[in-house]
Amino acid sequence: MSTVHAPRRRGFRRWFTALGWRHLVGIAVVVYATFPILYVLSASLDPAGTLSGSSRLFSTFDLTNYRALFDDPSRPYGRWFVNTLVVGTVTALGTVFLGALAAYAFSRMRFTGRRFGLLSLMLVQMFPQMLAVVAIFILMSNVGDVFPALGIGTHAGLILVYLGGALGVNTYLMYGFFNTVPVSIDEAARLDGASHAQIFFGIVLRLVTPILAVVGLLAFITATSEFMIASVFLTDPDNQTLAVGLFGFVSEQTSSNWTIFAAGAVLAALPVTILFLALQRYIVSGLVSGSVK
Repeated sequence: MSTVHAPRRRGFRRWFTALGWRHLVGIAVVVYATFPILYVLSASLDPAGTLSGSSRLFSTFDLTNYRALFDDPSRPYGRWFVNTLVVGTVTALGTVFLGALAAYAFSRMRFTGRRFGLLSLMLVQMFPQMLAVVAIFILMSNVGDVFPALGIGTHAGLILVYLGGALGVNTYLMYGFFNTVPVSIDEAARLDGASHAQIFFGIVLRLVTPILAVVGLLAFITATSEFMIASVFLTDPDNQTLAVGLFGFVSEQTSSNWTIFAAGAVLAALPVTILFLALQRYIVSGLVSGSVK
């Protein structure tokens, strides 16, 4: 008669060595990432006006700072919010469109200078755009003399500056994803008489939706949070974006109000958070597939 032995219970040391330490690292990372968010949210609900009284999280609950954001005519937060959404949305759409066109050309067409062009896109991105702030300011000042709608202080001009950096890493990321789409699909469509434009807009774009969502999200975050170029370009307070406008709450030594700044930062993070949650199902597949050739 055979004896059936009960499965041996796994020891705690063995479990911790194999798997438990990962849980501890994960919890530590979550706490490290969540604490700044909780601290800013707690500070935004504190009407004291300084961060020194916000050492105890959520010790007070007052919406005074949120009301103060919209009560100051000299600092039109509502207009800044709308300006940021407009600039971020148009920039994201333009970046996706231009990047997709370039990525399709590099992926599907063979022409002289193709390899050099891809390498150039990567090398140019090694130099941040803010290094060219002076050159951009002089250039757009001269453009504004000819086309006032695109000059200094206009949203259209700022969007054009942002779109100037639309290629580069985004195009290279899209290029990797476009390569995962079989060329046989293009050839079959071409046999049916489809042109490059019909293949691009009617077939390929529908198959690369994940990477379009990822690039659009990254472009939106970059445009809405960019400060250096926007602070130089947007001189009129009514045309400023949130990144530039909110800096005014803490830039003056005699009237710094960090809690109102925290309230404005919390509201400013809502569009990015909503967009991220709406596109999160595309993010993993878009980034992973785009890195595989």
